[in-house]
Amino acid sequence: MLHPIYYVGWLLGQLAVATWVVVTDTLTGSKKIDPCIVHYPLRVTSDRLITIFAASITITPGTLSLTITDDDPDHQQGHRCLLVHAVHGSDPQQVLKDLAHMEETLAPQVKATPHDLAGARVEYPAIVAWKAVKNV
Repeated sequence: MLHPIYYVGWLLGQLAVATWVVVTDTLTGSKKIDPCIVHYPLRVTSDRLITIFAASITITPGTLSLTITDDDPDHQQGHRCLLVHAVHGSDPQQVLKDLAHMEETLAPQVKATPHDLAGARVEYPAIVAWKAVKNV
């Protein structure tokens, strides 16, 4: 019963930190913005927890949940990935670790689930867009 209260308190702290970082970067004209999209392998499996996790990511400044990919729609084998856009994506492994920490804070039982973050796919949409503009 106390865990949801703990998670909300923890999330509010994360929102404050992320808001400060985004506002500071915006006001100072920081060049730290290096967006990426990570394919985060989900360990939570219930639709309720996936929805809470995705919503928590989306309300955090600088991140956005895009969609879920599903290797196996019947959920017999394979895994589901949540695609997440991160504005500060220069270190995608850190983005993945931060997402793993959020997922573990939401659902502590997933800590025991094996997790291959090193094999997670990363995309850099800004580079593709920039190359398209330069070739025009």
